[in-house]
Amino acid sequence: QLVESGGRSVQAGGSLNLSCVASSNNIENYSLGWFRQAPGKERERVACLHLELNKTNYPDSEKGRFTISRDAAKNTLYLQMNNLEPEDTAVYYCAAGRACRIPEIDAWGQGTQVTVS
Repeated sequence: QLVESGGRSVQAGGSLNLSCVASSNNIENYSLGWFRQAPGKERERVACLHLELNKTNYPDSEKGRFTISRDAAKNTLYLQMNNLEPEDTAVYYCAAGRACRIPEIDAWGQGTQVTVS
């Protein structure tokens, strides 16, 4: 089970740090990702921490603004978001799976709302 927190309303240019706590104690055994879904749009990946490659990647629009990290001791995944834009408004979901592709996700959080105005 994954539980996100940290979403709220912020002004453009602001920052947020989302957290995702896993009920299991082995998040280091999964690829971990953050996804978002805006109204009327498909769910998209915004950050990924690859299990096998042990590296992160981001879509071009998020590079330099978003940072994914994890604290294995706390079973927690984070997403630091800086210089937020209104286009970042969406429900943000953390996910764990064999890879950071939607068909290979095994577990989803319930989502946390981020609104940028």
